[in-house]
Amino acid sequence: MRKILHASLSALVLGLLFAAAQPAGAADEYAYDLVHSSVSFKARHLDISWIHGRFNEVDGKFSLDREDPSRSKFELTVKADSVDTANVKRDEHLRQPDYFDTKQFPTIDFKSTAVKAIEGGYEVTGDFTMHGTTKSITFKLMGGKEIEVKGTKRVGFSTELPLKRSDFGFDKSAIGPIGDEAIIIIDCEGTRK
Repeated sequence: MRKILHASLSALVLGLLFAAAQPAGAADEYAYDLVHSSVSFKARHLDISWIHGRFNEVDGKFSLDREDPSRSKFELTVKADSVDTANVKRDEHLRQPDYFDTKQFPTIDFKSTAVKAIEGGYEVTGDFTMHGTTKSITFKLMGGKEIEVKGTKRVGFSTELPLKRSDFGFDKSAIGPIGDEAIIIIDCEGTRK
């Protein structure tokens, strides 16, 4: 009886130590799925219409801690020279120093610094770096429902946020006929590792 009690206590102690070593509420990790995601934008032209474009090379990752959303994280990296407005001459111009200056600033990056749950998604604050300038931005990232398709777990988010190019060091004289403010549209799907 004493051996059984000793073995049971030993098992209980080892079980508690093992449980304590495990991270509580570990976050689920997701990789950015380029095939089912997009980062696009639109900007006013002459204040009468919209010019639309997208970035074709994007990478990122995010982690979701559903028990403690403040521990969730979002990261996105966009290759600036992958800009595509369906007009070769305009795209070449957008890569030049008076716009994205892609040789000096090859990526546009976002890394979250704070996340909180809101109805229908998350409020995300983070450092947004474009054209060599970093600013803190906050936006609503809607979505977060996870589904499983053919053994792969997927989750999706979307947001639209306005950004002023002049806030990120773009040449103000180049703003001209294309408005200062651009609307960034992100539709992101992630696959669970």
